[in-house]
Amino acid sequence: MKILAPSAAELSRGRAATPIAFIRAIVLGYRLRGMDPASALAQAQIPPALLDDPQACVTAAQMELLSGLAMQALDDEALGWFSRRLPWGSYGMLCRASLSAPTLEVALKRWCRHHRLLTEDIVFELVPPRLQQRASATIRVIEHRALGELREFCLVSTLRYLLGYACWLVDSRIALTEAAFPFPAPAHAEAYAYLFAGPARFSAQAAAISFDARYLALPVRRDEKALQTMLQHALPLTVLQYRRDRLLVHSVSQLLAADPAAAHTADDIAAQLNTSVRTLHRQLKEEGVSLQRLKNEVRRERAVGLLLQTDKPVKQVAAAVGFDSEKSFARAFREWTGMAPSALRAGKPEPPAHQLTPGLRP
Repeated sequence: MKILAPSAAELSRGRAATPIAFIRAIVLGYRLRGMDPASALAQAQIPPALLDDPQACVTAAQMELLSGLAMQALDDEALGWFSRRLPWGSYGMLCRASLSAPTLEVALKRWCRHHRLLTEDIVFELVPPRLQQRASATIRVIEHRALGELREFCLVSTLRYLLGYACWLVDSRIALTEAAFPFPAPAHAEAYAYLFAGPARFSAQAAAISFDARYLALPVRRDEKALQTMLQHALPLTVLQYRRDRLLVHSVSQLLAADPAAAHTADDIAAQLNTSVRTLHRQLKEEGVSLQRLKNEVRRERAVGLLLQTDKPVKQVAAAVGFDSEKSFARAFREWTGMAPSALRAGKPEPPAHQLTPGLRP
């Protein structure tokens, strides 16, 4: 990771919602190593006197900058939480280890497993819905070592980072059904609604976040190039709030793909998803897609597969993806792919329009 220092204006811009308790935890990390945090506090424009005000808050930019400076100064991305340092780049390595996963579920399982290579002071566990007999999945933290005064900051930070990375992987907001913590509600408990954007429960048995299990099936949408870019400014992952939620689009696409030949009206789709037609169209619009576009994508993918992998006549392919006639299918297919179905099957591109019609030129 690389620290990109924000400007003075950026440090003061935005809502001051990060509790000063987390800043004090970073300062404690310095002092446990016998180091002075004064320079880092100055660069983050956090007056030392602010540390004594339990009601004080700082901006996300101030928190990000101070965290990054501390990680480099301490050579510890865990900021003193664990019995051993996590050298600079540890979490980047963890991200890379799960990047090639096909789905979010596989990626999270890899993250939980590989995190144990960094430390066993705390262990992450993905609890799938079948073991909970409910429709949500849970990521739980098991503590194997007393974390002392750094406990709250450690549990909040690691869960926030894992949630942020998961959202980044699938390029979607992951709405939480609950965030749970194994300590009494702190004086700054109201900040948790901002930190985790969902209901928070305190004095729980273990730290955990829960979410709709259908997110686990979302495909990983990032690659090595995207990871390199992300690692240049990875710390904002812990405060980024995604607006996009791809779960609806994924669910609609699954329903359409189950029977590409069906009409799939908005009423039918909404009923199967237990929502209203109005809500369905609104949420799809927020995602930048429409029901018709999703239908086209599913039909196109199915049609291409049948044309390339089977010997079915084009008329049968047309019927298999919901078209009454070969002519209307060919017209739609040309709009989707720029070529006729027969041209795709033959493995050659469609000639330009002026070659198809003698005498015409663009």
